[in-house]
Amino acid sequence: MKISKMSFLFLLFAIILVECKNNVKYQVYAVKYGEMGKAPATGSVIGATETDSIDVAYSIWLLIKPDGKKILVDAGFIDSAKHCHNYIRPDSALLSMNISPQDVSELILTHPHYDHIGGITLFPNARIWMNQDDFDYFVGPAWEKEGNRIGLNKQDVTNLLSIKSEGRLKLFSGDDVEFMPGIKAYTGSRHTWENFYLLVNSNSGKDKVLVASDAVWFYLNLEKELPAAICFDTAAYVNAMKRMKILIPDPNLILPGHDNQVFSKFPKVNDRVVRIM
Repeated sequence: MKISKMSFLFLLFAIILVECKNNVKYQVYAVKYGEMGKAPATGSVIGATETDSIDVAYSIWLLIKPDGKKILVDAGFIDSAKHCHNYIRPDSALLSMNISPQDVSELILTHPHYDHIGGITLFPNARIWMNQDDFDYFVGPAWEKEGNRIGLNKQDVTNLLSIKSEGRLKLFSGDDVEFMPGIKAYTGSRHTWENFYLLVNSNSGKDKVLVASDAVWFYLNLEKELPAAICFDTAAYVNAMKRMKILIPDPNLILPGHDNQVFSKFPKVNDRVVRIM
């Protein structure tokens, strides 16, 4: 079958458009909204020695598409009692980059622990993305007699269901799922029922960044392949970290959820923000 020159050019153009869409390159930032300072690691990292220490930070991550679209990974929490040091509300931390809470169009919740989900009410225009199995456990079995409620807050259930009733909750399932162009979700860590971590710029040859969130608490977990103190399955947690090292060989580009070292490893934007990519 013959194909005209015009048809060929149209097909070529369509292929290029699809390829460009699949190769979206995000700018990636870590944003610190609080910290706890240095402490012995033994209370947070199973298997840590008495000489191991950690420097605890509370972080969210900002992804910016080439078209300027703002995507937030995790929402932090609203700490009216100032339980952590140097606290600033997560939306106020973004204001330091001239980003208003209304500018955030997508919010990816890696898991529903209070320090990752508590700030969802701060971003009124954001569509919320969450793993279906983690959502189901969070709003149901977690609160039954034998449920695991460590790190969970009932008010966050209420807030999430309210957002669902507004049509702003988007649930997805599966592992190794590209649920947004250039962003893949991986499960299996079992920090919560089915938390996930993200491979950002997943279709890029050299610009991949892995936002581990709490699938890795600290670089110490990653270096020594030791599980965090809170997880459903310690072996699964360790296996997930081993998998991360295959996905992205440079350990500096695997971003832990609570390690203050992130903010000294990368170029500083301001006192609370570093640019990863």
